[in-house]
Amino acid sequence: MSRNGRIGLLALAAVTAVMAFVLARPEEGSDKADDPSTSSAQTTPSEGNDNDDGPTATAESAPPPPPTEIRLEAGEVQGAVQRIEAKAGDTARFVVISDTADDIHLHGYDTVKEVAPGKPARFEIETELEGVFEIESHVAEDAGREPLIARLVVEPS
Repeated sequence: MSRNGRIGLLALAAVTAVMAFVLARPEEGSDKADDPSTSSAQTTPSEGNDNDDGPTATAESAPPPPPTEIRLEAGEVQGAVQRIEAKAGDTARFVVISDTADDIHLHGYDTVKEVAPGKPARFEIETELEGVFEIESHVAEDAGREPLIARLVVEPS
């Protein structure tokens, strides 16, 4: 076979290989692209997750978000009154840090916890009741100041 004949066969083989690769590769959005048998490394997003951050490799749930932090100085909330949002059936988490001893009251759930310097009050509430629930400082209330430090807003799930 001549040199030109060999080059022609090699070119034909290269074109055939490229065509086979292009035709065998699943197109984006095709049924083959979603078929788990075509790729062992492919993962799918969690069902029911409106926040699609891409594929997840495991079915493990994400760790809970850090608790909302509320700071008190001399019985007064620092910054704006916090709004803590949760869905019914979830767990609401918040922590109150204060430079003075105080009692923190979560209305509606009738939960009162003590807070003191170096001893934060940590709340972990199973949100069974829906509505808006005030979180107040008893020290501020007893002193005639605005006791409201936060609101827990529980919406239907």
